[in-house]
Amino acid sequence: MIEKADNPLLLLISAASGTGKTTLCKRLLAEFPAIDYSISCTTRSPRAGEVDGEHYRFMDEATFEHLVAQQAFLEHARVFEHGYGTLRSKVEESLAQGRDVIMDVDVQGAQLIRELVAKLPPDHSLKRGFVDVFIAPPSIEVLRERLFARKQDAAEVMEKRLREAAHEIAQWESYAYALVNDDLENSYRELSSIYLSEKLKTHR
Repeated sequence: MIEKADNPLLLLISAASGTGKTTLCKRLLAEFPAIDYSISCTTRSPRAGEVDGEHYRFMDEATFEHLVAQQAFLEHARVFEHGYGTLRSKVEESLAQGRDVIMDVDVQGAQLIRELVAKLPPDHSLKRGFVDVFIAPPSIEVLRERLFARKQDAAEVMEKRLREAAHEIAQWESYAYALVNDDLENSYRELSSIYLSEKLKTHR
């Protein structure tokens, strides 16, 4: 009988806003209950329907900067004038319990995590389990339609998001996996296949 060593995954997923990564992550979490979702901290205000501790950990600037000074974040960045960060302690706690973790991180944060992971010893949980995936839209034109259909932000903010999206999409080759979300069902099959195949690896 084969007995595999416990090796929980740290599944890092990046995508431009409006690409559909939130929907894809939710489906993966619903199908595989052994996965924890890493809830990011942010200084921006909640959007309609967002709940503190479920979608984000909302905090003021002083609290965020205090955590930065304590080096409490696995990564942190400024995006559209707001602070975002991932608490390292929460991610490592889940991995120590043998649970997989999904992180929803932009390309800037992903690069910071890659650099951190590269410096860790081979047996560190963050390094052993690290897998990164980029989700791209079919085109910038399709992304524009999706963003304007959501009507969550002012037109000038959405145009700024589109410019940032073009920069983010150009970074796709930095990731171990990349998929294009032109069809939600097909994209979910691809994402779940990545997850399952990584879980079956004998070593990473």
